[in-house]
Amino acid sequence: MRVLDGIDEVEAAVGESLGHTDWLEVTQDRVNLFADATEDHQWIHVDPVRAADGPFGAPIAHGYLTLSLLPKLGAGLLRVDGLKMKINYGLNKVRFPQPVKVGSSIRATGEIVSVERTAKGATVVVAYTIEIEGESKPACVAETVVVMVP
Repeated sequence: MRVLDGIDEVEAAVGESLGHTDWLEVTQDRVNLFADATEDHQWIHVDPVRAADGPFGAPIAHGYLTLSLLPKLGAGLLRVDGLKMKINYGLNKVRFPQPVKVGSSIRATGEIVSVERTAKGATVVVAYTIEIEGESKPACVAETVVVMVP
């Protein structure tokens, strides 16, 4: 995990790789809990028997489940000390090039893309790629926008 101290160090790290996280298994239990939370119970996610005969040969995680794991995965890549708060501001780009089959493991890589100073701190864009173990295409690519207040 990369540890930076304050916005100056974040700004100095623009363009540098943050490395990668540990692998995280995407279980059917996690998929089912996400389906319950979002009320998205489509069979390709929650019915392993039917999904085995479906287009992916297995149940798959919701794309938004994969995206929602960015806070957990991102915490394994970067910590910024010396802040009063850090809050999500939004996303610039999100794509899901490859579905995540239940039982697969994922991990994230990241890079700080930009830092824009504001009167109260900075708006920071981080580009993430969520990889699937053994797959050539990523599960998700996304640019997150975070407000950091020192």
